Amino acid sequence: MPDAQEKIDIKSLLPEELSTAFKTMGLPNFRAKQVFQWLGRGVTSFAEMTDLPAALRQTLDGHYVIPFLLVAQKQVSQIDGTEKFLWELPDGETVETVLMRYRHGNTVCISSQVGCRMGCAFCASTLGGKIRDLLPSEMLDEVLRTGIESGLPISNIVLMGIGEPLDNFENVVRFLYLVNHKDGASIGMRHISLSTCGLTESIDKLAELNLQLTLSVSLHAPDDETRSKLMPVNRGYGVDKLFAACERYFEKTGRRISFEYALVAGVNDTPYHANLLAQKLKGTGAHVNLIRLNYVSERGLKPSEEHTVQEFSKVLSQRGVTVTVRRRLGSDIDAACGQLRRRQTRES
Repeated sequence: MPDAQEKIDIKSLLPEELSTAFKTMGLPNFRAKQVFQWLGRGVTSFAEMTDLPAALRQTLDGHYVIPFLLVAQKQVSQIDGTEKFLWELPDGETVETVLMRYRHGNTVCISSQVGCRMGCAFCASTLGGKIRDLLPSEMLDEVLRTGIESGLPISNIVLMGIGEPLDNFENVVRFLYLVNHKDGASIGMRHISLSTCGLTESIDKLAELNLQLTLSVSLHAPDDETRSKLMPVNRGYGVDKLFAACERYFEKTGRRISFEYALVAGVNDTPYHANLLAQKLKGTGAHVNLIRLNYVSERGLKPSEEHTVQEFSKVLSQRGVTVTVRRRLGSDIDAACGQLRRRQTRES
C-alpha cells in the first residue's frame, strides 16, 4: 500500500481520468461518477461517501488522498458582510479567499498561487515572492470550503486573489474544467472571471481553449513608462503587445475583455493617462473597471482622491469607453489580497 506522499490526489482528477482509473481496478463507471459527485460536495474523507461499499472506501483510501483546506483565520466585515478566509494548506502554507455578497449572487475570489513573482508595485501578494503553485484540488477547495464555512451558495468565481493565474496555466485550466463540470460544482464558465497581469503567450493559449469565461486584464496604465514602473512584467511585453493579444482573444472567443485599472495618486490618474487609455480602447468594446487602490503600508503608494476617480471616469465615458467604478467591499478588514497572509506570516 502506498504511503501518504505516494497517494494520488483524487480531487485533481478529471471525471474521464477517474473513470479510466476505476476501470483498471475492475470497477463499474457509475462508481467513478459517484466519487466525483461526492468530491464536488466538499467531503474530506472516503468514509463520508456512504453509498459506496465499505470495502471500496477502504481500497480508495489506500490509493488516493483527498486534500482539503483548514480555516487558519476568518474576518467578517461589519459594514457589508464580506468574509475573508485565510486557509492552511496541507503543507502548512497559507492563501486567502474572499466571499463577496452581491444582489446577483455570492462571488468567491480565489488565489491561484502561494505568493506571486510578478512584483507589482502596489500589491501585498508579491512582497514575499512566489512559494509555489496551487494544485487544482486546492483551488477547487477554496470554492467548496468557502461555501461550506459560510453556509452560502457560490454562484460566481473570480481568479483575482494571490498569484498570477496564467503563471500556473495547466493547474488553473484543470481547475476550471473541474469546477465547471455538471457532476461537480457546476459553475458556468460565463460566471467565472480570470484576471491576468498580461502574459501574452498564455492569453493566446487560453483563447485557443475558447472557454467562454471573462478575461480581466490588470492594466493600470496605458503607456509603457508608467506601466513598467507599476508592473515589472510589462518590460517583457509592452502595452501594445498586450492590447494585440487581447484583440486576438476577443476575435477567437467573442468575449469582451475587462480591464482593471487601480488609480494611484499622482502616478496613473492624470488627464493624460485617461485620454490615452480612451484613445487605445476606442472601438474595442472593452470595459474598464476603475479601482480605488487598497493601501499597503509596505508599498507607500496612495489611492487617488474621490474627485480624481470621478474625473478619470468622466473622461473615459465621454470618449465612448464603458466604465464602472468598483464598489469597495471589506474596507474594515484586510481587504487587499495578500495582507492577511503577510500579517499572519510576520506574527508566526
